[in-house]
Amino acid sequence: MLQTLTPKLQPEGCSNYVPPLLLPLISAAGKGLELRPVVESITLSLGFNSFMYGMSTTPSPGRESRSYVYTTLPAEWVSRYDQAAYIEIDPRITHTYDNVLPFIWDQRTVRGIDARTDRFLDDAKLYGVASGVCFSLYNSRNGRVIVALNSPIPMVDEIRQSQISRNLSDIVMFGHFFHQLFMKSVLDRNILPISTGASLSQREKQCLVLAARGLTSDDIGKKLEISARTVQFHFDAIRSKLNAANRGEAIAQAIKAGLIAA
Repeated sequence: MLQTLTPKLQPEGCSNYVPPLLLPLISAAGKGLELRPVVESITLSLGFNSFMYGMSTTPSPGRESRSYVYTTLPAEWVSRYDQAAYIEIDPRITHTYDNVLPFIWDQRTVRGIDARTDRFLDDAKLYGVASGVCFSLYNSRNGRVIVALNSPIPMVDEIRQSQISRNLSDIVMFGHFFHQLFMKSVLDRNILPISTGASLSQREKQCLVLAARGLTSDDIGKKLEISARTVQFHFDAIRSKLNAANRGEAIAQAIKAGLIAA
């Protein structure tokens, strides 16, 4: 999880006109300052309490995709999300994967899908993630990007819906600019994901064990009752944590480290 982002944005890379919302972010980036305070301030100005950016992409030729994440949410929640494999049932992920339109959600719109999703929602509420807006982006490295702004407010009534709608263009603009800033600051400099070296979750170990037996993503998905797409998410995280170029290298490293049996 990327907790500190201190990019250096060259002034000549900016246009003459800068939307006022982005001025503090561009100023901080130009000075090489840590961005969290600015990201938190902009997020609050848009009517939300926390920000999350996640990307799955190929950082360089010859390597399979990895996952990169930046968030202003507490590290404890980041760890719980990872270890509980919440990516499998997070409604924000499942909705935005095949939909580029912004998704405004609350407890009424996403509860009742299944018991596991409801447990995720109960857990997320404890960390101030009870409603929000999210959307996906595409990037030039064939990766997927999700941007989410979250709020502890459980229900989006008509007044709040109107407020979010008024700010929606600024929210999307903020997400697009942050994505470009992240690409220049992290991927273009080949910086490893901050999750490198982190412990594998139980679900990630299960995926590795099955892959070591020769199962494909489709086979693993059927075995674990999740989609092949979600299996790919897990392997993106696995390669990030193990700093492995591909699935075979990840399996070899996990066996050598005693994380899974040969």
